[in-house]
Amino acid sequence: MFKLSLKQLIENCKINDTKAQGELYKLFSSKLFAICLKYSRNYAEAEDNLQDAFLTIFKKIEQYKNKGSFEGWIKRITVNTVLQRYRNEKVFDIINENTIEDVELEVDEDEVTIDYLLKIIQELPDRYRLVFNLYVLDGYSHKEIADMLEINIGTSKSNLARARQILKQTIEEYKTTQRSQSL
Repeated sequence: MFKLSLKQLIENCKINDTKAQGELYKLFSSKLFAICLKYSRNYAEAEDNLQDAFLTIFKKIEQYKNKGSFEGWIKRITVNTVLQRYRNEKVFDIINENTIEDVELEVDEDEVTIDYLLKIIQELPDRYRLVFNLYVLDGYSHKEIADMLEINIGTSKSNLARARQILKQTIEEYKTTQRSQSL
């Protein structure tokens, strides 16, 4: 059996070829699941978000005109699908921009593992986790985040600051516990 090119796979998906859709799913599901996991509360919710993202991708695949990166296009759909869930849940509070002071968050890889760091990021309340991931991990500006999440820029900034405060406190507590256990 021969493999279809990505372009042919996309064209076949446009005519609702279920085999092509299955191949596209196999090709990109692990990358898109990582995105879903980053923005979701837990593994099960990430699985649901991945399925929703693929349903949206297959529904909108006609709109992809072979210009630009297909992978970039489906990643953007995936992020937007996950964020739409939170926009619908109204997880964002309007916060006075001056109420929270931003803190620097530095992590020493010798004291905190990447797995632990990802775990505590995932445990952040939705509004903080989403803004933190969009800003710190994906490099969006506060203006872009505000537009994506339908919040104001001040809310984006304050949610980022609060996320950093929570993470810093959690890491400090973890390091203190680790030190006391090693004595």
